[in-house]
Amino acid sequence: MGLSRLAALHGVATSYSPSPDVTVSVPDDTVIAVLAALGVDAGTPEAVRRSLVATESRSRLLPPTVVVWAGEPLPPALTGLPPGSTVRVEPESAAGGGRAPGAGPAAGAGVARPAPDVHGEAAAPVAAVAAGGAQTSGTGTAAPAQAAGSETGTGTTGTTRAAAPRDPAAPAGWTQPPYGIHRLHVRTPDHHEATAALVVAPARVPQPPERTHGFLVQLYSLLSARSWGMGDLGDLADLAAWAGRTLGSGFVQVNPLHAAFPGRPTDPSPYRPSSRRFPDPVHLHVESIPEYGQLHDRAILDDLRQDAAALSEAVLNKGALIDRDAVWELKRQALELIAEVPLTPGRRAAYCDFLAEQGQALEDHALWCALAEEHGPDWHAWPEPLRDPRSPATARARSRLLDRVDLHCRLAWLTATQLADAQRAAEDAGMAIGIVHDLAVGVHPAGADTWAQRDLFAHGMSVGAPPDAFNARGQDWGLPPWRPDALAATGYAAFRGLLRGLLAHAGALRIDHVMGLFRLWWVPEGRPPTDGTYVTYDAEAMLAVLVLEAHRAGAVVVGEDLGTVEPGVREALARRGVLGTSVLWFERDWDGDGRPLAPEKWRQDCLATATTHDLPSTAARLTGDHVTLRHRLGLLTRTLEEELTEDVTSTAEWLALLARLRMLPEGDGDEPAAVRAVHRFLAATPARMIGVWLPDTVGDRRPQNLPGTWDQYPNWRLPIADPEGHPVTLEEITASPRLHALMEVLRPQRSRTAPPGERPV
Repeated sequence: MGLSRLAALHGVATSYSPSPDVTVSVPDDTVIAVLAALGVDAGTPEAVRRSLVATESRSRLLPPTVVVWAGEPLPPALTGLPPGSTVRVEPESAAGGGRAPGAGPAAGAGVARPAPDVHGEAAAPVAAVAAGGAQTSGTGTAAPAQAAGSETGTGTTGTTRAAAPRDPAAPAGWTQPPYGIHRLHVRTPDHHEATAALVVAPARVPQPPERTHGFLVQLYSLLSARSWGMGDLGDLADLAAWAGRTLGSGFVQVNPLHAAFPGRPTDPSPYRPSSRRFPDPVHLHVESIPEYGQLHDRAILDDLRQDAAALSEAVLNKGALIDRDAVWELKRQALELIAEVPLTPGRRAAYCDFLAEQGQALEDHALWCALAEEHGPDWHAWPEPLRDPRSPATARARSRLLDRVDLHCRLAWLTATQLADAQRAAEDAGMAIGIVHDLAVGVHPAGADTWAQRDLFAHGMSVGAPPDAFNARGQDWGLPPWRPDALAATGYAAFRGLLRGLLAHAGALRIDHVMGLFRLWWVPEGRPPTDGTYVTYDAEAMLAVLVLEAHRAGAVVVGEDLGTVEPGVREALARRGVLGTSVLWFERDWDGDGRPLAPEKWRQDCLATATTHDLPSTAARLTGDHVTLRHRLGLLTRTLEEELTEDVTSTAEWLALLARLRMLPEGDGDEPAAVRAVHRFLAATPARMIGVWLPDTVGDRRPQNLPGTWDQYPNWRLPIADPEGHPVTLEEITASPRLHALMEVLRPQRSRTAPPGERPV
């Protein structure tokens, strides 16, 4: 009983329900290990008693973070203070949490943006957080009307805002601050004092300004004639410019472009990076760097370019896999030469601004990269003094490696500028949203983030998923989780910095496994995933920071909410304007007959797709190729006949529905026509965004990632290919008749002969 209570006080589950009628108990050893990772000793009954006493004696006047939503009643943390308590809000700028210069709205043409005030900050809501209608200023809807009887005044940060009728439940001294993260100070009549982070956020994130469609693509797989062996940011800008102008597309969603964990070979998965905070310079298009054209001795660069062309030739015409390590080796040499070219005064000033904006986080990341070059990428194996980023030995190494640190800072800046160029190309092409970046759920346990933020991570733990109908053994993703207590104690500074970096040049952000804002499945090191447990996070605070930063960037947010989703999570996300993800094959009437869900019954607030990077392509799904692939690799848990029978039955149900809706006029047996019919169906749903998997446009049958495999399948290393598996370039994709026939069903201006039930997108 004591262990259960102690676990509950720290947000650690002692049981979970994989289905409504099933409850599974978590092993005590797991609970004890998870508590230890949170700094709580529960190893013996006596230790449990001591920890309980210590925890319960630390009763708080305030929680670590207090959230105030625009247009909504004040939270109990403020209204429930002892009578006579007074509050004082230390404004964001004074509290040291101000907005990073230059990280402001640079994304999503067409997305409604908050109007900046003279300080460059989003204007505060017109009405304070008293009871009343939801405030949605800056979310793509009409701004709220000024509260009756209010008058314009000056807020705590000097930001012009409107005073509002006083909330009778508000404590003495409360004045509505502008949007931001401030410091809240409370004093009770008996002289008790407390402080907390105060997050003041809009009620919702910005919404897509119009219903739109776009492409989903793994950037490395998109090779053009000029690529250096893998797709790059130049290719992304070209794809966005072409899709916006030619097809009327509103966005291009890419895989995470986070900095990869180095090695030979490098882990190719974009979802297990060294750092989520900074992008990887392997994505740079070398020739677009201004200093490239200023090199006088071009012989070495020309040789490198020829070697890069040979890499592309091997991938496109000789069946080779994308070799990220070989690509990076060539680009590294080229970038080191380019870095020797002096920056012009204007470029130097821009670089210095970038360094100032990124601050300590960039310096730590660059130093980790330099140390990894000397001592290997796993910082746990470095000399003991260097494992601490703040040790005197690390400071000396920083001085000794100054040139390499500067190089890695420069590469981060160059990558950020090309990310901005890609978003600008999308905006110039008329895209309503632009580039949709992807936030991975975690980082490599030995990478830059866990070194620089070592106190924020629960070492010895890994994020995963519990057993479910699709994987009876559960999943261990090898990603150390953030400690919820450490995040709260720092006012979510790391989460905020992460979001700002990603949103700086994005029209939207996709959050992988968005349920992780609420809880994560922790697996103790050395234990199977079945022996994990859920650990809860302060979802209210996490969402408030997310909404605040998305509001400031003017960016849409899409949550990947597939799989096991805790009751209430989708509703909470929808309330804050976070779009969900709906994949056609999973959309069935699960509360009814289990048949495919009619298009009009789909939710509106979602990104609707036919597939994702972890699922079979649409052609493979329709033909059953994905089942035979898993059979060849020994991944089936039943006989091939049983799996094929179930798959054919499921596919036939969808094809029958498409035929009944007259979305398949060509009839059964025409694979390209069936792919078009699937997308006609998506167009008939009310979904705000429709995503087209770019490989689907040319009939690619191969998945980019096959969950449950490592070396059995070339995950994350395949170029986009045609139905026969022959790689196709960006130039060939854009000229593909199959692509243009498919995208015709999604054009904004539809002909009168459109099949019944279709909607313009």
